Amino acid sequence: MLEAAHQIGRTEEREARPEPPEHLRDAVFGAVDGTVTTFAVVAGAVGAGLGGGVVVILGLANLIADGFSMAVSSYLAAQADIHQRDLAREEALAAVTRSPEEERAELRQVYRDRGVSAEAADVIVMELTANREAWVESVLTEQSGPAAKDSDARMGAIVTFFAFLAAGAIPLIVFILDAVDITIGVGLFLASAVATGLTFFVVGAVKGIVVQRPWWRDGLETLALGGAAASLAYIVGWLLRGVAEGA
Repeated sequence: MLEAAHQIGRTEEREARPEPPEHLRDAVFGAVDGTVTTFAVVAGAVGAGLGGGVVVILGLANLIADGFSMAVSSYLAAQADIHQRDLAREEALAAVTRSPEEERAELRQVYRDRGVSAEAADVIVMELTANREAWVESVLTEQSGPAAKDSDARMGAIVTFFAFLAAGAIPLIVFILDAVDITIGVGLFLASAVATGLTFFVVGAVKGIVVQRPWWRDGLETLALGGAAASLAYIVGWLLRGVAEGA
């Protein structure tokens, strides 16, 4: 009994911990992808020797089209997860209705395999199976993993889109300023690269703070991964430029 109470207490403690914002994943995913893809366009265009005006046109076209595509993908993925979870719930309900004793025995064995004593496992299973909804959720969790927090698929898509636009616009700012005759005093590509690197770091650092991880580590990790993707784009553009000039 004491061990069962201890298990329940640990569960309550985990549930009491503050959860990250609902759409943090969408915001981080959109911001990082927006920055990577837009700077990839910038890097590829500069590597190919294209002018600043072309960079702005290509960058803005990518920003809108790819941002919308990301939002749609986010929405469809969220809907697919919901449908898959609903199907698994129906199967779990059918299982506990068709063979309740077998399901109780399997659930009891799960806790025994985790080191819970037989007496404590009996208490836990008895409490869980007393409520059909809780029982189904426990079976579902063992089969498909813990359920994600309920989320609005439409809002997730909107967050993804605007995070993509906000972060993805940063690599283009210096080229847009140059297009309207505002001089910034340094090389356009260098300024864009520095701004992009800072964006990668800030996005990663904010994510680290929110999820209570070392902010500098997550910032450097995001900077390294995003920088690698951007570097590949520049190299491809440079190679294609060499091919075109040699043709």
